[in-house]
Amino acid sequence: MSTQEIVFVTGNSNKLKEVQLLLSSVTNYKLTNNPLDLEEIQDSSLEEIVRKKIQQAVALLPKGTPVFVEDTALGFNALNGLPGAYIKWFVKKMSLDDIVKLLDGFEDHTGEAVTTIAYSDAKGEINIFQGITKGKIVNKRGNLDFGWDSLFEPLAEEGNVESLTYGEMEKEFKNKLSHRGKAFKKFEEFLVKN
Repeated sequence: MSTQEIVFVTGNSNKLKEVQLLLSSVTNYKLTNNPLDLEEIQDSSLEEIVRKKIQQAVALLPKGTPVFVEDTALGFNALNGLPGAYIKWFVKKMSLDDIVKLLDGFEDHTGEAVTTIAYSDAKGEINIFQGITKGKIVNKRGNLDFGWDSLFEPLAEEGNVESLTYGEMEKEFKNKLSHRGKAFKKFEEFLVKN
């Protein structure tokens, strides 16, 4: 079987490194990166956001280029899923401490981390994959280099028996139970079969 190039559109070097680890067992594709400047669609639906992003990427790349994009959300149950897909902007405009303070006054500090991937194959057919991890929002602990990782503590039922935040976890352990890891596991299974 020949190796085909697949393009991941991201300008986030941390995300690229994590995805390279997550897809390292896919041998029928060679992962490359293109940091295309895609319009950031604002919508509460991750599926709609990635669908619009993949359509833009397909239009900008040579015809027939297999390509994928992803988007991640962090929703607080007490806030009916907000900030959700807008978490990226909250992290840019607020301190991590202030994001946690959004839940002051609420008993419920649980939430969901969600990653949604859109993939367009060489024929332009789009497939969407999603991973969800339930957890709670806590005061920052651990590595602060990757967005809101230090605020999110997956629940024990997700496999986090030591009550670590993503920021405190070793990458390999994090990838096994994270929302991104779950989404890319589905994507990986799809790529291996196709």
